[in-house]
Amino acid sequence: MFEKLVLVTRKTRLEELVLRFNSRGQAKFYIEHAGGDFQDYVKEDDVYRRSLDVLRGQLELGLKLHPIERAIVPTFLFAEKDLVVTAGQDGLVANTAKYVGNQPIVAVNPDPERFDGVLLPFAPEDARAAVARVLEGRALTSEVTLAEAVLQDGQRLLAFNDLFIGPASHVSARYVISHGERKERQSSSGVLVSTGAGSTGWLSSVWNMASGISAFAGGTALARPKLEWEDPRLAYVVREPFASKASQATLVAGLLAPGEELVLESLMPSRGVVFSDGVEADFLAFDSGAVARVRASSVHARLVVP
Repeated sequence: MFEKLVLVTRKTRLEELVLRFNSRGQAKFYIEHAGGDFQDYVKEDDVYRRSLDVLRGQLELGLKLHPIERAIVPTFLFAEKDLVVTAGQDGLVANTAKYVGNQPIVAVNPDPERFDGVLLPFAPEDARAAVARVLEGRALTSEVTLAEAVLQDGQRLLAFNDLFIGPASHVSARYVISHGERKERQSSSGVLVSTGAGSTGWLSSVWNMASGISAFAGGTALARPKLEWEDPRLAYVVREPFASKASQATLVAGLLAPGEELVLESLMPSRGVVFSDGVEADFLAFDSGAVARVRASSVHARLVVP
């Protein structure tokens, strides 16, 4: 059923610093000169490397092991007979899941003392048993609803946590938004569409802001929509909508039921974008004339669980 194990890793903060400053010594000087603790970077790097050593040993199961770094995940061609293992923070799982299709993912927490690991149920030493269950067809998986944005030319972008549709910088986004029979022209700092998995992330921050403002104005605190990972609905909010003679601010939040779409038509001559899960480098251009249809995807992430 599976012919290859794809191990997705990430650069540590120390590796990124060395790339930035060309040497470990220069990185150490910069951090310590700024008053930081360079040994914290070293410790994190050491723990991650030791975890990878353990993990590679656990994955010696007779299948080819193909390691790839997070940066190339968007361009890597995952095959139907690939079993994917991730070693990193929760964000690594989110940013991998949207590119692997329906392939199962075994998510490993390489540093439990540093990472909460909401999406990371396995320690490195547990990986062999988890992968073996998948290979034997005995693994349990959690199905996670993904969101998708599709442009009229067929370009598509998936999201594990959330989609952002708006400006590439701190200017106003201008667009026409439609949900069911409701439609209006808006100017805002962008539209956020969240899955159940992402509802405790960026969406919750927006809800906290709205709830605090409501309480400040004498109203009551607002309850955030509670969506489970497998919930087929999506939640959306319009960030900082501006009401004027040319723009409205009544269609600002809602839930997309299964089969429903949120349709946005760009009125921005340039620098409009659609990106997912906070990865701004991997985006769809959303300039004047572009129409994005946002909905729950037919593709689901499959996370292996204990």
